[in-house]
Amino acid sequence: MVLSKDVAVHQSTATSIADLFYSARNRLGQHDGSSFLDLLSRPSVEAACRRCHHHWRDRIYTPWITLSLFLSQILSSDHSCDEAVEKFQKYRHDHGLALVSPDTGSYCEARQRLPEAMIWDLARRTGQSIHKHSDKSWLFQGRPVKVVDGSTVVMPDTPENQAAYPQSSRQAPGLGFPMARILVIFSLAVGTVLDAAVGPYRGKQTSELALLRQIIGHFQPGDIVLADRFYCSFWLIAALQARGVDLVVRLHQARTADFRRGRRLGREDHRVTWPRRLEVPDWMDRAEYDTMPRELVMRELRIRVRDRTKRVREMVIATTLLDPEIYPAGELRGLFRERWHAELDFRTLKTVMQMEMLRTKTPEMARKEIGMYFLAYNLIRGMMAEAARAEEIEPRKLSFKGALHTARAFEESHLYEAARIAADLHGLIELIGKKRVGLRPDRYEPRAVKRRPKPHPVLKMPRREAQRLIRAGQIPYSKG
Repeated sequence: MVLSKDVAVHQSTATSIADLFYSARNRLGQHDGSSFLDLLSRPSVEAACRRCHHHWRDRIYTPWITLSLFLSQILSSDHSCDEAVEKFQKYRHDHGLALVSPDTGSYCEARQRLPEAMIWDLARRTGQSIHKHSDKSWLFQGRPVKVVDGSTVVMPDTPENQAAYPQSSRQAPGLGFPMARILVIFSLAVGTVLDAAVGPYRGKQTSELALLRQIIGHFQPGDIVLADRFYCSFWLIAALQARGVDLVVRLHQARTADFRRGRRLGREDHRVTWPRRLEVPDWMDRAEYDTMPRELVMRELRIRVRDRTKRVREMVIATTLLDPEIYPAGELRGLFRERWHAELDFRTLKTVMQMEMLRTKTPEMARKEIGMYFLAYNLIRGMMAEAARAEEIEPRKLSFKGALHTARAFEESHLYEAARIAADLHGLIELIGKKRVGLRPDRYEPRAVKRRPKPHPVLKMPRREAQRLIRAGQIPYSKG
């Protein structure tokens, strides 16, 4: 099909911050670590659409244009559809193209047409590509480490969202927000989202372990999984070992470590066996239960952490890395402390990128929005990995927030000019490489805010009921 001149022009030039990464392909293509940048080119996005059997017409808001604007919207500080459309208007004005309608309806309809599977496919492929090309010095004894953790997000209170992702049972109807649980597999080396699952916050089979079982096929032989005590499950460990995957996890509170038993490997470090439970879990059928090993050989060792206040915390970690010669206790203690990066990565997603409260009003669009957050997050992490490689440091020593600010400034100052972006890309990489994370070991901050909220009362009834009482003159109101 021959494209119109208008469509051909705007598809062949830069449109948003997405081209910041796409243009990097030509400038950084000689580095293996930047191959992920190919994943966001227009041909690659269209190929992803075809893999999802999504057919589109050649119009102004093509999948590539829509994805670019959606990505720019996610990375902006405003997050509004109106700002995304206005950026597109400015681009078309600068290139002598006919302006589109300032109404956001067409853009919002184009976002709805984007296949959910395509967005998640791009997010996963991008994160995994960056992780795959990690420098060997970023790995743990040459092995990739993947951190597993879960969190929650809330979304607008619409009937569709409530039906798919019910609010907490502790909140009265009409006063809460729909809540979704997300389970994420992070790369410890580069911080990218490698895979994720989304489900309701409450109900049967909605726990983090249930979500992890949905994506357990992601793990490959040789991987090391790092997790907190909630994942210290016999069934999970057995399933991972069957795939050739090792686990380092804090001992669950229901288990007790007795270092007088088992085979001693060192001071407060021993090898023990965990027998299989006699009861079949509710979520597992008998046939699967029979395939599970009758016992697991585990290694348990105690960790003592002393912080700046001289307080000592003790914990026991369990692992399937049994050889004390290959995996000394000191290295395992250091590795487990790295698990905290999952908490920091979630803080980056939910606080820095403002993913904690979604803005879309249907379950499908909410899942698309989460996938776009992961894609945008991975692309920034990819630029940080390139900067770390250039500076010969670990990516975790660079500031994500600083990299995000630099990318935003770079986009705005270049006004979407592909040639200028390509010419100055190494400057962007150099600037990101200067955004270092401060050395603040065992930092403590109060879980409290100094700024007082406005003295408005808490809404204790559904909004429509409150509006009815306002019209009846029974409760005060504020104009606005």
